[in-house]
Amino acid sequence: MKIDETLVRISREQTRALARIRIGAPVARVYHPLEYAREPWERYLRMYGRTPKEAIFVGMNPGPWGMAQTGVPFGTAGLVRDWLGIEGKVGKPARPHPKRPVLGFDCPRREISGERFWGWARRRFVTPGRFFDRFFVANYCPLLFLDAAGRNLTPDHLPSARTRGMFAICDHALAQTVETLRPRVVIGIGRFAEKRAREALEGMGVRIGWIPHPSPASPRANSGWERDMEEALREVGIRIDGERASG
Repeated sequence: MKIDETLVRISREQTRALARIRIGAPVARVYHPLEYAREPWERYLRMYGRTPKEAIFVGMNPGPWGMAQTGVPFGTAGLVRDWLGIEGKVGKPARPHPKRPVLGFDCPRREISGERFWGWARRRFVTPGRFFDRFFVANYCPLLFLDAAGRNLTPDHLPSARTRGMFAICDHALAQTVETLRPRVVIGIGRFAEKRAREALEGMGVRIGWIPHPSPASPRANSGWERDMEEALREVGIRIDGERASG
């Protein structure tokens, strides 16, 4: 089986396992982009998951205006369509919240984290092919959690007693992804993703690092995020100094 089809199999197995998970309060709605946005997500896997990678970037979970809309990690619609070259049918969550509609590639909202991350990749590598020759991007947990008011709840703030089963499924999927793509480094985007990667990949002989999360909720990300993240990459042996910035 080709690498990209192995990633599709891993994703579908994770999707089926997570469908049985129930978190409970404070979570009122759960969106599963790997189900309703399967078409663009699997197109992403098949286009960009084809070769062994130098490193895998691992995010935390979907943002309401990014992966929740397009199925692609950090997937603000404009960059997914216009730079990554991915589009596809996007359905609806089982129980959408009126304050968090899913409009797919017609979503007018921008995900700032996605614009920062993929915008950096575009400036540094110019083409998606040059970026994905070395790297891959995945999310640790593919679920979006909302409370009754429609507020985004990240996995690090959910009750630990209710997330053990979910984390076990996500640990397994991440370990399988690493076995498939054989990176020498796995880079958590933010401290939560780094922590989960260390636990999930213990004993696998892969180096674990981190970069600051590009979320505007982080004061550090709003001032010099690209500089800080490239310094963090150098600390784990990832050099991009030879890459050409566009413009």
